[in-house]
Amino acid sequence: MQVLFKIIRQNQTATPRVDSFTLEVDPGSTILDCLNRIKWEQDGTLAFRKNCRNTICGSCSIRINGRSALACKENVGSELARLNQATPAVTEAIAPLHTPESIPTITLAPMGNMPVIKDLVVDMQSFWANLTAIDPYVSTAARQIPEREFLQSPEERARLNQTGNCILCGACYSECNAYEVNPHFVGPHALAKAYRMVADSRDQNTEARLEKYNQSTDGVWGCTRCYYCNAVCPMAVAPLDQISKIKGEILDRKDAQSSRTIRHRKTLIDLVKQGGWIDERLFGLKVVGNSCRDLKGLASLGPLGLRMLSKGKFPLRFEPSEGAATVRSLIESAQTLEATEKHLETLTDAPEPVGG
Repeated sequence: MQVLFKIIRQNQTATPRVDSFTLEVDPGSTILDCLNRIKWEQDGTLAFRKNCRNTICGSCSIRINGRSALACKENVGSELARLNQATPAVTEAIAPLHTPESIPTITLAPMGNMPVIKDLVVDMQSFWANLTAIDPYVSTAARQIPEREFLQSPEERARLNQTGNCILCGACYSECNAYEVNPHFVGPHALAKAYRMVADSRDQNTEARLEKYNQSTDGVWGCTRCYYCNAVCPMAVAPLDQISKIKGEILDRKDAQSSRTIRHRKTLIDLVKQGGWIDERLFGLKVVGNSCRDLKGLASLGPLGLRMLSKGKFPLRFEPSEGAATVRSLIESAQTLEATEKHLETLTDAPEPVGG
């Protein structure tokens, strides 16, 4: 079958351009196979990264029809099938459907959130720097145990499996909306690795780590929960899930007076438990105004409140939802289950008594 590849190319200081290449390919050919053929047969100046060709090294991450993915993992047939399932508007925007008038088209572009060096090669310096910033290694003190290895139970080791699958390909970082608007946010790849350290029974810096990851919007609270990182991760690491676990660990250790971000989460849950949905009047008062303790925050609500009143958008009363009792029961059941699971983990992790 014939496929048209449109590749967005540029040098560091040049304006991006689109070059087109037509190949006769097998549906089972990977995108990396096609890039190799374009370079070998049509344009030797095309630049892209590759290494293992087996979904292990993460080197060949690029954007394929608008989403970040591994070129060695995606093949032509599955990519065209994915496009055919897309809505007509999306399909028309990124790659036309296979019609008698046009051959199937696949558009390739460099990853996002990183400056382009050449063609499909990006500068990943910020990616690596942000990973380093979260201290992605077991604490030295935890390894200083004389006379024997630091042993882990199968259950302790199993907690590291999912995050340990990360191959640092950069796909999640490329699609991160939070990093795009806040360059101080460390990124989903770093926080997924951060949870691996939090979950590691050998590490002795858990409390210090959580304090670090709790800092303003640079850490876990900068995540916008857009789910793009989960959607594009080729190894099912689910970075957003790991970020949520870190948030849970922080919330377990902090009260509502710790910070506005902590107060935001705890107040939201409390108000939903009470009324089935959020009482917007109390939400601003409790979170921003800290229940009248933060006078500056309380004053900041004044202009917004007046604008809402003038436009008839300020709720004068609050009516709980009909299913408030059901919602409250579900939240309490989930909280009880979570507490039970943590208790069982504690019992599992406890050292066995030494016989005498």
